[in-house]
Amino acid sequence: MAGVSSESLATALAALEAKLPTASLQLAKELFGILGMLDSSAGLRRALTDPSRSGDEKSALVRQLVGGKVSADAAEIAGGLASSRWASARDIGDALETLAATVVISVAENKSAVSASGITGLEELENDLFSFNQAVASSHEVQRALSEPQASAAAKAVLAGKLVPGVSEEAKVLITQAVTQPRGIKPTRLVERFAELAAKRQQRWIATVSVTRPLSQTQLARLKAGLNALYGRDLKVNINVDPSLIGGIRVQVGDEVLDASVITRLGELQRQLAG
Repeated sequence: MAGVSSESLATALAALEAKLPTASLQLAKELFGILGMLDSSAGLRRALTDPSRSGDEKSALVRQLVGGKVSADAAEIAGGLASSRWASARDIGDALETLAATVVISVAENKSAVSASGITGLEELENDLFSFNQAVASSHEVQRALSEPQASAAAKAVLAGKLVPGVSEEAKVLITQAVTQPRGIKPTRLVERFAELAAKRQQRWIATVSVTRPLSQTQLARLKAGLNALYGRDLKVNINVDPSLIGGIRVQVGDEVLDASVITRLGELQRQLAG
């Protein structure tokens, strides 16, 4: 996805962020349901990507189709996508799939530690998705069953559940979606995409800090406190010592890079380290 479609997806993801702290798996299931409706109608896809129609007109069409069948949040999200511009009819479905998966991933993210080893909900989800793909890869018979066009979606969902019976509810939603509605690709490849989205979201909360010399425990504690305050949540902080670094400190959190030589927000962090 590129160009105007990529921009529309980025806008939709940004708008979705406000709903994610309280999002539920039901919202994700509703969005996947709307995706199924969209994929089943070429005429609807063309109508929603017709450049001659206004965004309001396309949004109203979606809201009319799903009104009373899904939650207000699901209707709003789908309507927002419809009002945006898309380079191809396929792109709007891909975007809706990404939004639905992001909701599932965020539900996992919002969970506290889930095991005696203290792994996070996101880590559990990634492990579960990997376990499913491993189970499929180990059996040619299973691979044939999941790709059999004559097999019902329900039968494939049951088979998937038997392969990884102990996975989280979040993983079940994504795996079921992948085996029942793979949208033209192998179910395992779609599971990989979901895992990539989960990994990318987890990276949003890992801070890689490059400094010119090792930090003391006191400096490290101050740095962590400053970054946590800056981003409004606890971050996992990885330290990289780079004597050639210009500017003294460089912080990367997800796709965002903060360089002390050009970004004033790190000024306070530098003062804390010097304190």
